Amino acid sequence: MQALEAVEKSFRKAAVPQVRSGDTVRVHQVIREGGKTRIQIFEGVVIRTHRMAQLTAVITVRRIASGVGVEKTFLLHSPNVTKVEVVRRAKVRRNFLSYLRQRRGKSARLQELAFDRTAVNATAAPSAQGESDEQADAEVTELEQTGEVDDVVAEESTDEVTKAENRQAAAEDPVSPVENLDVSEENQLAAEEFQSGVDRAEPKE
Repeated sequence: MQALEAVEKSFRKAAVPQVRSGDTVRVHQVIREGGKTRIQIFEGVVIRTHRMAQLTAVITVRRIASGVGVEKTFLLHSPNVTKVEVVRRAKVRRNFLSYLRQRRGKSARLQELAFDRTAVNATAAPSAQGESDEQADAEVTELEQTGEVDDVVAEESTDEVTKAENRQAAAEDPVSPVENLDVSEENQLAAEEFQSGVDRAEPKE
């Protein structure tokens, strides 16, 4: 077992963020297409974590893209995953949030928790990183300088998607005529009702 642990240690990253289920994360993944390399950012909610203390630690991230649920599973110690940033933390009581697959809009919201973002996203010093990590960082820096960072997947944040779903749900729900009135119309109706009440209350000569 010591030999196996030594081999795993050589491939293990020096430090990874403390990701938990319910966290909203931004995963920077290296995508190689032929001779080109780019960084793709995938932002979503972590619905499952598995074997977090081992080399094969994985997280499953879910997001809504164009009204369709998309899930991706990432190996945290993979050299293709250059960075995992925890954006938001929520209060959950399960490790596998499968119930989010059947929910949309407000029902899919999680109770947000305050957390130390700097401490959670802390990474090790460059001297403690392995050669693979240094090479990956160099590739990311080079891509950022050349402007080949692909942020298309994450152009819609989770908040924007939630707001769009809420607007769509409000449009589909039946609205009473009073709720559909403008503010000016509501003020005019209130003034007319008040005047009619005053007229009735005044004694006739």
